[in-house]
Amino acid sequence: MAGLECAEAERPESGVTLKERLIRLIGTDGPIPISTYMQLCLHDTAQGYYATRPAIGRDFITSPEISQVFGELIGLWLVHEWQAMGSPGEFRLVEIGPGRGALMQDALRLAMVAGGEDFANAMRLTLVEPAAAMREVQRANLSSAEPDFVATLAEVPPGPMLVVANEYLDCLPARQFHRDGEAWRECVIGLGADGELTFGLAADEQAPPAGTGETNAVVEVQTGLDLIVADLVSRSAPFRALFVDYGPSDIAPGDSLRSYKDGQQVSPLALPGEADLTVDVDFGRFARLARAAGLDVAGPAPQGMFLMGLGAQARLNQLVEANPDDGQAIYEAVRRLIDPKEMGERFKAICLSSSGLPPPAGF
Repeated sequence: MAGLECAEAERPESGVTLKERLIRLIGTDGPIPISTYMQLCLHDTAQGYYATRPAIGRDFITSPEISQVFGELIGLWLVHEWQAMGSPGEFRLVEIGPGRGALMQDALRLAMVAGGEDFANAMRLTLVEPAAAMREVQRANLSSAEPDFVATLAEVPPGPMLVVANEYLDCLPARQFHRDGEAWRECVIGLGADGELTFGLAADEQAPPAGTGETNAVVEVQTGLDLIVADLVSRSAPFRALFVDYGPSDIAPGDSLRSYKDGQQVSPLALPGEADLTVDVDFGRFARLARAAGLDVAGPAPQGMFLMGLGAQARLNQLVEANPDDGQAIYEAVRRLIDPKEMGERFKAICLSSSGLPPPAGF
C-alpha cells in the first residue's frame, strides 16, 4: 500500500510466532520505532494481521458493515464526481484497502442506476490490496465488476481516477515523538528486563518534523500521508480522492496507538500480528501537505455532516418505507453513522482533487 515503510523481520520458522521473531530482531539489532513495529504487525507478508487475518466484523467493524446506506451514498458521490470531471469515457474507480468489498458492493449498486450505462461502460474497478488472502475474498464478492488488483496507489494505471479509502489512513505506520525535558526523543520498542516487549525512548535526540504539533508533549507522525500526496501529485489526468477515517480536524494526535482483539481493546504489545493496530489520523497535516503540493482540498468535514449532505435522510426514509418490519434496525444503524455522539463527529471525510474541478459533493 502507499505509505507503508519497508521493514522485514527474519522469515518465520515453523511454530515461531511474530512476537518471538520481533524479540529476536530487537535482541540482535536493538530497539525499533513504533512505525516499524506497526508495519511488521499489520503487513508482514507471512504473519501480519492484514495479510493473514481478514477479521473485519470480529476485531473491528467499519461503516459499510454497519449500514448499506454508507456505501450507497458513496456510490452516488462517485457518479456526481465522474460527471464533475466531464464524464470521461474511461476512468479508474480505485478503492484502497477494500476489506471484504462491502463498501464497493453497495456503492456500485446505486452508482450503476444513477450513472446508467455510460458510467458502467467507462468504469474500470481497481483495488489497492497487497494481501493475497484478501484479494480472493474481494474477487469473489465483486466478481461482476471484474476488478483489477495493484499493491500500491502508485501502480494504478494513468488516466482519470476516482479514489475511495474508508478506514485506511488509520493503519498507516506512525512515528511517535516524546518531549523529554528540553529535548525530543523518538518512542521505540525494546526489551525489558524480563525479555518482553516494552516501550522506551531512543537514546539520541530527534525532533518531530516541522509543523507537526511541536507544542504537544507527544506527537505522532504518519509519513505515509506524505507518500499518498506524492502519488496523487504525480498524476497528470484529473482525479478525486475521498478518505474517511477517524482523528482530529486541526490538531496533531498525541499518543493514540491502540490495539483491538475480538472487539476489546488490548495492549499494543500483547498480540503482534494477531490484533489490529490503529492510530488517529492527523487530518490537519494531511490537508496542509496536499495544499502545499498544489492539490485542492475539501474538508475535513464530520462524517455525519458529509453523509447528510449526500442525502442520508432521504435514503433512510426510502429504506424504512420499503422494509417497515426492519425500520427500527435500519434507523439505528444510520443513526450510528451520523450521530455526533457515535461516529458522526469523530469520523471525518476529506477530499483531495487535481486543480480546476468544481467543489465536490457533501462538503
